[in-house]
Amino acid sequence: MKAAILQPAYLPWLGFFDLMDQVDTFVLLDNVQFEKRSWQQRNRIKSPAGLLWLTVPVKSRGRFEQQIAQAEIGEPDFWRGHLRSIEMNYRKAPFFTNYFEECAEILRTSEGGLLIDLTSTLIKWLAQKLGVNTPILRASDLQETGKRTELLTDLCVELHASQYVSPIGSAVYLLAEMELLNRRGIAATFQNYVHPEYTQLFPPFIPYASVLDLLFNEGPGALARIRDGRREPFRPEQVAAQLAQGSVNG
Repeated sequence: MKAAILQPAYLPWLGFFDLMDQVDTFVLLDNVQFEKRSWQQRNRIKSPAGLLWLTVPVKSRGRFEQQIAQAEIGEPDFWRGHLRSIEMNYRKAPFFTNYFEECAEILRTSEGGLLIDLTSTLIKWLAQKLGVNTPILRASDLQETGKRTELLTDLCVELHASQYVSPIGSAVYLLAEMELLNRRGIAATFQNYVHPEYTQLFPPFIPYASVLDLLFNEGPGALARIRDGRREPFRPEQVAAQLAQGSVNG
């Protein structure tokens, strides 16, 4: 069984769902520390002026060590500005009306709640609309409480996963601690993803927007476009060589 474990993000990019699409179980790693001004609470949409940030305000004063699963939304009506920005920039997209109202309803019902409830609901909705059927779990609902690779290894063991597909951004610490996975008989590979181009408003094409950009523009063809970017996963030794050459942003 193949698993991937990744911190939840707000309206994630294409590569997030590519990773989900190639495994049997996908775990939202929400029992680690919340990081302000990270993808955990924000992402970008396309506008005529380029990429535009949408940020969910989170209560952080005096809560330095809070986990993602504990983070509370700081301004109950933040969604109003997000919906205005989404509608203003995508109302002329070919498939905007297919998805906007459902997305809007999820955002409207997030008032005063936990960030993880919003992000996980959006991730599951987006996966459904894309046609990615991989089961999605929360790490906070499982039994493991370790740190870094120890936590990833214990989660894989609990899930009976024999293969772990890692995002490339975790390469530095995961390679240094690979023995923890090896001792438990878990083979690790790294996602190899090249951002594809697709139909997009406001030329020229700009990559790394939220997957909402792809969904509004490509509709039912969105998953095929995501898969266009997938390459054969990197083996650990390949990533180690790339890191030695300085060609991986770990």
